[in-house]
Amino acid sequence: MTPADDFCYIDIGSIDNKNQKLSDEENIITADKAPSRARKIVAIGDILYSTVRPYLHNMCVVDRSFSHQPIASTGFAALTCHTGFYNEFLFYYLMSPDFDAYANDTGNAKGIAYPAINDNKLYRALIPVPPESEQKRIVEKIKEALPYVATYGVAYSETESLNNTFPDRLKKSILQEAVQGKLVPQDPADEPASILLERIRAEKEQLIKTGKIKRDKHKSVIFRRDNSHYEKLDGIERCIDDEIPFEIPDTWEWSRLGQVISLLSGTDFKPEEYNNTQKGMPYITGASSLSENGVLLNRWTETPRVIANRGDVLLVCKGSGYGKTVICDIAEAHIARQIMAIKKFISLDMHYVRLFLQANFDKIKSKGQGVIPGIDRNSIMNLLFPIPPVLEQRRIIEKQQELFNKITLI
Repeated sequence: MTPADDFCYIDIGSIDNKNQKLSDEENIITADKAPSRARKIVAIGDILYSTVRPYLHNMCVVDRSFSHQPIASTGFAALTCHTGFYNEFLFYYLMSPDFDAYANDTGNAKGIAYPAINDNKLYRALIPVPPESEQKRIVEKIKEALPYVATYGVAYSETESLNNTFPDRLKKSILQEAVQGKLVPQDPADEPASILLERIRAEKEQLIKTGKIKRDKHKSVIFRRDNSHYEKLDGIERCIDDEIPFEIPDTWEWSRLGQVISLLSGTDFKPEEYNNTQKGMPYITGASSLSENGVLLNRWTETPRVIANRGDVLLVCKGSGYGKTVICDIAEAHIARQIMAIKKFISLDMHYVRLFLQANFDKIKSKGQGVIPGIDRNSIMNLLFPIPPVLEQRRIIEKQQELFNKITLI
């Protein structure tokens, strides 16, 4: 019919396709504002079946009265069952995998973005017709089973979610245990980290003298006094206990990451400054150039300016994949603006540095700013870095790799 008076319009938005229920809210429209698709007459007990994208199950049994004449969109087939054919039996059959297979078959549902089955194909579908009393017994049994199915569905989804997230959560837990000194036991025979720190500082000083790295503008030193941690920066001391995220073993020390590393920021090239013909030095452009195990070679440059070397930790600092890290496994490469390189130090196990960054992955990513997320240098340099003795660093890495390999095999 064409609406002549105010009416209640039922369209796709009126259906809860998770539960196949009709909305309690009425969409009352005046006749002069009636959409061209508002034509299908419906009554209580009718089945509304959306013929557009039938796999979405936008369907329901009309189970209530309306304040005005209910009229549905022509996007629905409005199905009224004859005497002796139980509407709820038909409704559940339309929900079944067998009918889904028919309605969504490419020979029946035409269209790419919004495939639809036309009325002719729909009404030619074969359906099973049990005796009337059996139809009702089938529906009663379905209704009896559905609550259990729903409960199982929730439990199954939760289990699947747990199974999917468990490996990553377990890895995060292992990384956190590692940087807190809980992954491997401490060895009293190990050289304490305080001596390691002095050796790193001496190594940095030598690199500064030879011009290989620049001196820090604001050099800070973290030290202990009366079981508290203090930081001396530009001659000013302050207690930083409120910044310390967790306790570490006595043989460990706290430092700002920037005090034990040298951080190199990359720079981009214009298209004419690089090539894909393997001429010159490899050019690392971003996360797409890094695998879990090393560098993927796809671009080169004959005019390198910012060079990372084998053993450096490469950190994606901008764009897609920011926060990702990998140990550089090639002799040298120019790094783009999307990459930072934490330069290798003889006295520090760079695999432990990478482990620390992985343990702080969420914290680092949370500092991403701008339309194209990015991490600034200071966010990395100011991270509080727990330093184990160098031999313990190696034991931590060995244990972490051993456990990660076992997780992969699960």
